[in-house]
Amino acid sequence: MKHAAGTLAFLARCVVIGLAAAFVIGLFWPGSGERLRVRLGLPATPDASAPGIAAPASYAGAVAVAAPSVVNIYANKIVNERAIKMYDNPILQQLLGGTLTTYARREQTLGSGVIVSAQGYVLTNYHVIAHATDIQVLLYDGRVAKATVVGSDEETDLAVLKIDAGNLPVIRLAEQKPRPGDVVLAIGNPLGLNQTVTMGIVSAVGRQLNGSSAEDFIQTDAAINLGNSGGALVNADGRLVGINTLLIGKAANAEGIGFAIPAGTAKKVLDQIVATGHVVRGWLGADYTFVPVAANSGLPAAARGALVTDVYPGSPAAQAGIQPHDILLRIGDDDIRDPSDLRRRESAIKPGTTVELSGLRNGSPFHTSATLTERPPMSMEAATPESTP
Repeated sequence: MKHAAGTLAFLARCVVIGLAAAFVIGLFWPGSGERLRVRLGLPATPDASAPGIAAPASYAGAVAVAAPSVVNIYANKIVNERAIKMYDNPILQQLLGGTLTTYARREQTLGSGVIVSAQGYVLTNYHVIAHATDIQVLLYDGRVAKATVVGSDEETDLAVLKIDAGNLPVIRLAEQKPRPGDVVLAIGNPLGLNQTVTMGIVSAVGRQLNGSSAEDFIQTDAAINLGNSGGALVNADGRLVGINTLLIGKAANAEGIGFAIPAGTAKKVLDQIVATGHVVRGWLGADYTFVPVAANSGLPAAARGALVTDVYPGSPAAQAGIQPHDILLRIGDDDIRDPSDLRRRESAIKPGTTVELSGLRNGSPFHTSATLTERPPMSMEAATPESTP
C-alpha cells in the first residue's frame, strides 16, 4: 500500500514539473512546440480562432459574371391629368374663374431587367412596363435597344420583353435553390444611377405576400430601391436566384426587408409567355385558410391540410360538391401541407385535368373528383409595401 502511494506521489510530481517546464518554454520560446511537432512528423495543431469557412474578400468575380446581363429599362407612358385652366385676362378670371380641362403629359418609369435568352428575351417586372407606350433598354455595353412586350403576368408581377440585338450576354440560372443565410447580390438601376450592386443574405424563402396567390417569394436584406425592380438577385457565383420586385420600407416601420421572385418561378412564367403569350394556371374555385387546432390539444397552431372558407358558384369545387368548412388533405397523389401548398399544386395542374380530392367533412372522410379550369385574371394586391421599386 505504501509502495503504491509513493508511486502515485512520484508521478504527480513529474506531471507538475513537466507542466511547469512546458509553461516556461512556451513563455520564452513561443512556437517551439509546433516546430517540434513538425520535426517529429505530427500533424499541426488546428487554429481554434480560424473560422470554419473563410468568406471571400471580394464578390467582384460574381458581379463580373452577372452584371453584363442586367439592363436598364426606361418605360415611357402618356398620363392624362385634369386641371383648372385660368384665363389670362384678370377681369375674365374674376368673372368666370377657371375651366376644367384635361391635358396629357409624358411620364417615365425607371426599372431594371435581366437578359435570359440569346434571342433577346428580357425579364422584368410588370409594374415597370405597365401601360407604357415606348420602352427603351440600355445594355451594359452602352447600346440602346427598343423593346416590345411579349407578354406579362400581373399575379407574379413579371413581364417578358423582346429586343432586337446581337451578341447578348445571357445570365445563368442557379442550379440550387437559395437557403436562408446564403449571400446574395442585388444588381440594378436604383434611382437612375445605372449599374449598382448591393449585398445581403437570404432572410427567408417561401414568403407568401398575397393570401390568394399561389406564388412565394425570397426575402432578402440586400438593399432594393426604386429602379431595382426587375433586376437580378444573384448568388456568390453570379448565378440568378431571383428577380427583385418590391421592398417594405420605413413607412411600415421596417428596414432591410425586400422581396424577389424565385428564378424557378420566373423561368416557368418566361417559358409559358414565350410559348403562348400568357400564363395558364389551374383553378379549383375555392378559398382556403389554415386548419385551426384547439389551444389545449398540444398540437401545433395549424394542422396539416387546408380549410375551405368559401366556394365560388359554378366553379369546379362547387360542381365537385366541396363545401365551406371542409378540410382538404390530398389532391391527386400529393398530400396537402397547408393552404399555400394547395394553391401551388392547384395552379400547376393543367386546366381540363380531373383530379381526386380527399378530406374531412364534419370529422368524417370524404372523396370526390374535380375537373380544374383555367384560373380567371386576378388583381395583384400589395403586401403593405411602402413602394414598389
